[in-house]
Amino acid sequence: MKKRMKILITTGIYPPKIGGPAQYALNLKESFERMGHFVYIKTFNIENSLPTGIRHIFFFIKIIPAVLRADVIFALDTFSVGLPTSMASGLFGKKMIIRTGGDFLWEQYIERTGRKILLRNFYSTERSNLSFKEKLVFRLTKWTLHNTVHIIFSTDWQRDIFINAYNLDKSKTSIVENYYGHKEEDIEPTAKEFIGSTRKLVGKNLDTLENVFKKIQKDNPEVSLFFANLPFGELMQRMKNSYAVILVSFGDISPNMILDAIRLNRPFICTREVGMYERIKDAGIFVDPLNENEIEAAILNLLTENGYKKAKEKVRNFNFVHTWEQIADEFLNVLII
Repeated sequence: MKKRMKILITTGIYPPKIGGPAQYALNLKESFERMGHFVYIKTFNIENSLPTGIRHIFFFIKIIPAVLRADVIFALDTFSVGLPTSMASGLFGKKMIIRTGGDFLWEQYIERTGRKILLRNFYSTERSNLSFKEKLVFRLTKWTLHNTVHIIFSTDWQRDIFINAYNLDKSKTSIVENYYGHKEEDIEPTAKEFIGSTRKLVGKNLDTLENVFKKIQKDNPEVSLFFANLPFGELMQRMKNSYAVILVSFGDISPNMILDAIRLNRPFICTREVGMYERIKDAGIFVDPLNENEIEAAILNLLTENGYKKAKEKVRNFNFVHTWEQIADEFLNVLII
């Protein structure tokens, strides 16, 4: 077995909080522990009620004892915990690696402006329109990315965007793909319910999705859209019995909802603006999130017997697996690059 290490993981959310990043942190921690390592988790609690800046200072102070104990530190985002973790690790000479999640700056920008900007276009078209606060976030994110030992991305798509936007050295980056689980029991749907559960953000394009379903339901009243957020176990149970899964965001790196759909053999409609497209392109149906008519046509096709049969075959035939144990091992392999 490799040398036992003390590993600190910093993450914005962690169970019992709900969300893909929380599950990622939990599974990574458990995988490291199965390898025999000691793992500390530091996450936001009271920080969520504090303003940006104060939140970062508070978290910086809070994690110092854990930073001092750690042999290596993994921060699971680029700004919220990434910035204070980078500052603390640099202050005490600790090795820190960032694993990027989504894109905080892009999310905050479209949340503020309400503009429907694709993630892949954001840095080339919107830089001059950033507010003072957003320009500061950009500079601090760039500083953080340049002051870490290594950066782990889950897709080449996001890595290319960040290398160009933040002038990164590609040799100091790696790809560790997201979790692709073993297939589970394929259950026949009990109703024509589409699962669209995701965070209520402008970038998730939920207003378009609701409009499309309202139109479809006029002639197909049996069709429904479920997009409430549930605890992970409850959501998976609901997804197992669903008709299909749908995600039409303006940009998603490695959406857990789609990966869960694949694992559960649920047909899915996914935004074409997705980082893992090359990996899953033969497993589902992909749409332009800015084209409402295209989204509607994809749903209507999936409601036909032939369309659903073909979609089922696609997702059933996808059998790529990437376990948490592999992910944890790939994280540790970064230490010897």
